[in-house]
Amino acid sequence: MKYAEVQNCIGGAFVSPDAPTLDVYNPSSGEILSRVPLSGGREVDAAVTAARAAFPAWSATPIRERVQVLYRYKTLLERHIDELAALVTEENGKIANEARAEVLKSAELTEFACSLPQIATGEVLEVSRGVECRVERYPVGVVAAITPFNFPNMVPNWSIPNAIALGNCMILKPSEVVPLSARRIVELLAEAGLPPGVLQVVHGGRDVVEAICDHPGIAAVSFVGSTKIAQVVYRRATGNLKRCLALGGAKNHLIVMPDADREMAATNIVASMSGCAGQRCMAASVMVAVSATEHIIARMAEVARKMVPGKDLGPVISAAAKERITRYIDEAEAAGATVLVDGRKTVVTGKEGGYYIGPTILDHVTPDMAIAQEEVFGPVLVIIRAKSVEDAIRIENASPYGNAASVFTESGGVARYVMEHASAGMVGVNVGVPVPREPFSFGGWNDSRFGVGDITGRGSIEFWTQAKKMTTKWNKEAGVNWMS
Repeated sequence: MKYAEVQNCIGGAFVSPDAPTLDVYNPSSGEILSRVPLSGGREVDAAVTAARAAFPAWSATPIRERVQVLYRYKTLLERHIDELAALVTEENGKIANEARAEVLKSAELTEFACSLPQIATGEVLEVSRGVECRVERYPVGVVAAITPFNFPNMVPNWSIPNAIALGNCMILKPSEVVPLSARRIVELLAEAGLPPGVLQVVHGGRDVVEAICDHPGIAAVSFVGSTKIAQVVYRRATGNLKRCLALGGAKNHLIVMPDADREMAATNIVASMSGCAGQRCMAASVMVAVSATEHIIARMAEVARKMVPGKDLGPVISAAAKERITRYIDEAEAAGATVLVDGRKTVVTGKEGGYYIGPTILDHVTPDMAIAQEEVFGPVLVIIRAKSVEDAIRIENASPYGNAASVFTESGGVARYVMEHASAGMVGVNVGVPVPREPFSFGGWNDSRFGVGDITGRGSIEFWTQAKKMTTKWNKEAGVNWMS
């Protein structure tokens, strides 16, 4: 193995639990990188104990002092970007520029957390003569973040900077498939001056997730993953009286009008469906082609065929994922879909053991096909034909998901119609990946999100804090009233 066995981090110390291990693979080559412990309830309990011990001092530290740690952490992320990006490439498979973009986004998220002293301010008002009401925000306590494999550096930083800046102590449960980046996050935060116990890492699978949802010492849980598991986590965490925000999967629809700019639409749509090997919840999944759009589809096929797997496109995460994605394509083709670009037999020279699927585009897909309804999570785009923008919206609205939608058009009226009627939490115009930038928050609708609020930006402040309302009367002349 290139790396030593992965360890948990409890109370500022890296420890090896007495637990079985799971091999960690490099998806580009199929080689074993390391082994990760499959921890359980005992390790979660130890993490909670350490976090509870750190919480009084950390929560009592003024927020301006807490974010000084994050200023330094942002600098370290930027200083170590080459190393951090290379680690993402090794454990996740992203090509180099995608991995660097992920780390840069982590720095942007941290930068927002540094601004919280100016944003998460209290409120005060003289509500009647001599009577003052004020609202101040307090941390909720020990919290947890359960993160997925597709962004091993960025998604943990969706939760960590804001949660700890607001005074909480956190337990991170990274995906057991990509556990290596979590250690460097902890190490860099410690180098930046984060006190021991403010952030713990517990590695594992289902047992750790269940222990986090069940533990009475954990007040809030954020989760990012598939819709199926998001529903389970949300029900279990809230059933144990915790606050929970669980982000699920997606089936993002891109509506393409005949007047769309051919080159901009084609290149943006292909980049959206193939970026990060399609393993992102904002990837284009369904193109709804309205009326005469053959010229755009033909150009998309040209762009996709020119992509070089291993150079322009990384692998999917595992052999099982490759098999699952291939099965979706096979079934759609058998059901009558036309395969315009076929990536099923992709092999990268020198990386024959890697889990590669090339860009794949299927035309004449019908809404009832599984590939049009379910999250494929690979570099696959399906094209459904529609006669009008109203038909396209009906197709989009029929999806149970609601993460993102986009429209490609030169018409402001059409763009506004789609923005108003798409059933999605994030909508774009002539943008293939409509991810909001900070301080605007990330979060979908429908079966793409369970819970209230968003996971980043201003929307996260309510989730990671609780409001305390204070009413004071010092003026004797205020007299007796209904507030007395």
